[in-house]
Amino acid sequence: MRTGLIGILALAMGVVTGSAKAEIDGHGPDAWRVTRVAADDVLNMRMGPGTQYLVIDSLAPDARGLRQITCVPLLIPQISHRLTEAQRASLPQRWCLMQSADFAKAGWVAQRFITEDVGQAAEQPTEVHSAVPQAQTIGDPLIDGAARLVRGLYVDFAAMTGQGSNSFAAGNAQRYFFADLVPRLRGHGADLLYGGQDFQGEITRIAPDSQTPMLRGMITVNVDYINYGEASRATFRLRADTQQQGAPIRIFSIDNAGWTFP
Repeated sequence: MRTGLIGILALAMGVVTGSAKAEIDGHGPDAWRVTRVAADDVLNMRMGPGTQYLVIDSLAPDARGLRQITCVPLLIPQISHRLTEAQRASLPQRWCLMQSADFAKAGWVAQRFITEDVGQAAEQPTEVHSAVPQAQTIGDPLIDGAARLVRGLYVDFAAMTGQGSNSFAAGNAQRYFFADLVPRLRGHGADLLYGGQDFQGEITRIAPDSQTPMLRGMITVNVDYINYGEASRATFRLRADTQQQGAPIRIFSIDNAGWTFP
């Protein structure tokens, strides 16, 4: 019975193809992890998006590297920016179709039990994380995910141990930036994040723009920091990168220290 159910799920995932898949697939981090599940418990994976569906598998409370296929209700940028706060608040609980890192498991889980997996940054010492404040959130999954993506960029850069782990290097940059920007990022790093090649100070706030967090699918995230005693702000603009598989939200522009990249 288990094999049959997994086969049904595989078929369901397979029907989402081409441009339709690019529109609904992902729009967030490349990897996810389980959160808010007790150490002696598991996260149920169900045959459909709701508790009325049969439990067909489970994820460990510390499961990481999960792949998100899609979520319902559908809340892609083209739809989200048209909704009012009241309309967003009235949406039913979101469920996401997830796949384990080894592709052995697939099923629907309640979205509140998954969060982005920042990859290498998650393995870094606590002091690296504490130097970068948590991103402020507003309750919109897309906008909040964009703010956390920007924070992840700062965390990874702070934890860099060499060019191989540089978040601006060609092999890593697509986790954060538009694919067509990757070649142009060579030689950049601290200048984009802190307005200069050297940093001596602190990041004070990472948050979606208070006035216009999203406009026509473009998300704006501000990073306030102090460098050598001078208060500054870096403004990141993000939207879905259709050149990358699943059209994830990525950075396509940065304003910092009076200039714009690219």
